[in-house]
Amino acid sequence: MVDMAAIPPEKSEAQPTGWRVSRTDGTQRSLSEVYGSIPVPRGASWLRRLLAFSGPGYMVSVGYMDPGNWATDLAGGSQFGYTLLAVIMISNLMAILLQALAARLGIASGRDLAQACRDAYPKPVGYVLWFACELAIIACDLAEVIGTAIALKLLFGIPLIGGALITALDAFLLLMLMQKGFRYLEAFIIALLIVIAGCFLTQIILAAPPVAAVLGGFLPSSEIVTNPAMLYIAIGIIGATVMPHNLYLHSSIVQTRNFEKNDAGKRSAIRWATTDSTIALMLALFVNASILIVAASVFHANGKTDVVEIEQAYELLSPLLGVGIASILFAIALLASGLNSTVTATLAGQIVMEGFLNLRIPHWMRRLLTRAIAIVPVVVVTGLYGEHGTARLLILSQVILSMQLPFAVIPLVMFVSSKEKMGNFSISKPVAALAWLVAGIIVVLNVKLLFETFAG
Repeated sequence: MVDMAAIPPEKSEAQPTGWRVSRTDGTQRSLSEVYGSIPVPRGASWLRRLLAFSGPGYMVSVGYMDPGNWATDLAGGSQFGYTLLAVIMISNLMAILLQALAARLGIASGRDLAQACRDAYPKPVGYVLWFACELAIIACDLAEVIGTAIALKLLFGIPLIGGALITALDAFLLLMLMQKGFRYLEAFIIALLIVIAGCFLTQIILAAPPVAAVLGGFLPSSEIVTNPAMLYIAIGIIGATVMPHNLYLHSSIVQTRNFEKNDAGKRSAIRWATTDSTIALMLALFVNASILIVAASVFHANGKTDVVEIEQAYELLSPLLGVGIASILFAIALLASGLNSTVTATLAGQIVMEGFLNLRIPHWMRRLLTRAIAIVPVVVVTGLYGEHGTARLLILSQVILSMQLPFAVIPLVMFVSSKEKMGNFSISKPVAALAWLVAGIIVVLNVKLLFETFAG
């Protein structure tokens, strides 16, 4: 494979001078082993161009329907019915905006978000941001370990600790897919997404929820903020939906497309990449809403308001719906979700480490390292509190993700709003105002959650 990192940028690719560190020499490409490896047909039909850019958005969408979402959505649906559908919708709209900004940063500046932070801030600030992001990735990995281990137990009877240890083998799955090419990796992701969506579509049909109640749940309620228990789950949903490491991931993998590096080519690439991620995230909205709707229509409607664990949901789905396959579909979708999430978290970890520290280690070593860090808490909690303790650990991991969001969102909005850094590709003032509003909402909700948590 040609080393794209060694190819200098085209002369038409002007670099704004607002960065503390310049990259005009074309070195340090993000994911250099696959940079610009996917051709984009010039002058082709809109469908062919859309297909050429389709893929990164679906890889990003995986993080918005990982096992961490399952815990928060199940808890929200069983405890509060359809009320928190509004939170899922709002957080998904936030995600669409933020991922579009991440794609713009990667395409226009030639930097992923981690590289941009390193090039814009002094080293001490960069190290703090790197550490916060690593914590978020470990929290995300924790959710994937628990979710995949639970799925293996439900489907094959493997003990939870054994399933957690088996998840370490996914390092070699990623290595195999990356060796075949980035398109193979994207195809694997999309195939599993189809499995997940198909499973939940079937469960929605079986559950037959009341349409009026579902539509009413998409209308925001003041109780979401005033009820501390509901707010805790709502913040968990936001943490599970708007994934901080996805911003780093998206800003990097959009650069796998070999688009023209002039202004017209970049504008076209931004437009298609935004379309790709928007379509993919609508699929994530469907899956997340489906989990909560199934929980509300099956558990909450039958007085089972204490269903907060994935295993509880598995055991109750078939008896309450009266269809034996319902629980099996639930577990299959969970396993597909866990497998998918491990791939994207691996890439995000590589991008963050290379971007912030300029440190490159083999993919399998990075995967085993982060997975080992995630496995330890699962084993300890399971040993001390039994398997029921992992449910609380799963929801807590999503709250930790939400706490890290400002450390990724604020730099991203600052970069894409800067004319000095983005040149003609900086966002307009209305879009910047909306982006800052989203960032502000995230910060305020996090502060409120901290106060509620520590004030009891």
